[in-house]
Amino acid sequence: MGLQDAVLQTVESIKGSFVTLDRSKLQLFALSSFGAGALLCYLKCMKTIKTIPTGDGWWGKGERLMTEDNSIRRFVVKTSAEEIEDLHRRIDQTRFTDPLEDSRFNYGFNSAYLRTVVSYWRHQFNWEKQVDVINQYPHFKTKIEGIDVHFVHARPTQKPGQTVLPLMMVHGWPGSFYEFYGILPLLTKTDEDVVFEVICPSIPGYGYSEAPHKKGSLFIPLFAVFVSYEGFNTLEAARIFLKLMERLGFREFYVQGGDWGAFITSNMAQMKPECVRGLHLNMVIARTDSTPQLLSLVIGRYLPFLVGFTKEDVRRLYPYMEKNVFDIMRETGYLHIQATKPDTAGCGLNDSPVGLAAYILEKFSSWTNLENRDLVDGGLEKKFNLDDLLTNVMIYWTTCSIIPSMRFYKENIKKDIKTRVDRVTKIYVPTGLAAFPDELLHCPRAWASSRFTDVRSFSYMSRGGHFAAFEEPHLLAQDIIQFAKKVERKAH
Repeated sequence: MGLQDAVLQTVESIKGSFVTLDRSKLQLFALSSFGAGALLCYLKCMKTIKTIPTGDGWWGKGERLMTEDNSIRRFVVKTSAEEIEDLHRRIDQTRFTDPLEDSRFNYGFNSAYLRTVVSYWRHQFNWEKQVDVINQYPHFKTKIEGIDVHFVHARPTQKPGQTVLPLMMVHGWPGSFYEFYGILPLLTKTDEDVVFEVICPSIPGYGYSEAPHKKGSLFIPLFAVFVSYEGFNTLEAARIFLKLMERLGFREFYVQGGDWGAFITSNMAQMKPECVRGLHLNMVIARTDSTPQLLSLVIGRYLPFLVGFTKEDVRRLYPYMEKNVFDIMRETGYLHIQATKPDTAGCGLNDSPVGLAAYILEKFSSWTNLENRDLVDGGLEKKFNLDDLLTNVMIYWTTCSIIPSMRFYKENIKKDIKTRVDRVTKIYVPTGLAAFPDELLHCPRAWASSRFTDVRSFSYMSRGGHFAAFEEPHLLAQDIIQFAKKVERKAH
């Protein structure tokens, strides 16, 4: 009996009145039923979790070694009198240019205020003391794909009844693992049902992680050969960090990030969703160039409910889109330089500590709040203190890592990033999104849902900008904790 006849027989047996229907109508009904069933099956298949390939790589010097040292070695940050004397000598030789009158931070880091910062750096900042602060948490290094990967491992203080959850937190540019020092005690010592064991790695090429030595190669184990690849981008960093967590013995864990860290942790979730128990981001990355989203942008101002926008989405989104399109150009000049000729621009920064400080700290001004550009001091000390800011600068200075950190942009933007495999692949793990009001771009939940299929929490944070962990550690810690509790409740 054919499938069509079987469907016809079943339909005819349901109700006697169907007998009066002519056979052509029943055939149409059967074919429609079969088509609907096929459509349902197709839609079900579409829900199947898709992953992106992890691949393998080699970023060390010379030829790939057949065996790699998998040991995890204790690492201690050190300094010396010679290092500090060299810094002071270079600071003393700085040549300043007077700022334009009343320019504040609209031309970049105002050199009048820069003199104040440099004076503090030269005469009051104590690098030896800050090295001790850095070393308050255990540091380690391990060799992965030919390069040393550095990470901080902060273990929790567990209370009776608490569940310990492994959590990797990944920084961005121009930050470092040090951004998380304010949030670490809030996550490793809690009165909640959950407490975290936190791993904070340095992206290769940043701080104490060794920089990749190659433009890019992909190892194909089946043929035991290397082929030319795109370079060390977020996909490569994600794979290395997955290997790091596996080496540390974690089969399931949470990941969290902003800036490049948001890209890297999202890639980790795409590569091995079975390992990523939850993904938490404080910079929401979703495509905003598709036709539905562009249409929603047009309609949302007047009929927000039709496109899933909330009143808060409208408040955050439209003033920026209407008034500050030019700000995108003003704030992305660094990106064009770093994505094209990072080694040229980096030479000056690598040679001048004051130039490096101005280049880095200007981002901690404007990216915290764009209105800081209208302040004489850039608003730097509203959210941060100079010791913390200069410690971050010193991590770049003492490791000569500004150039390899800038190269990360070129390696990630060699091709159209919008068509890269990770940008066209959805994310299926439980996701928590924290939308800070002064982030450079706001992404409504309606847009985020097009990429993140399992959003467990979407929080409109009350204050804060791009450097969430550094600016508002208490707010971010609480959001991470609440997100993890939601995931754990559903899991059990």
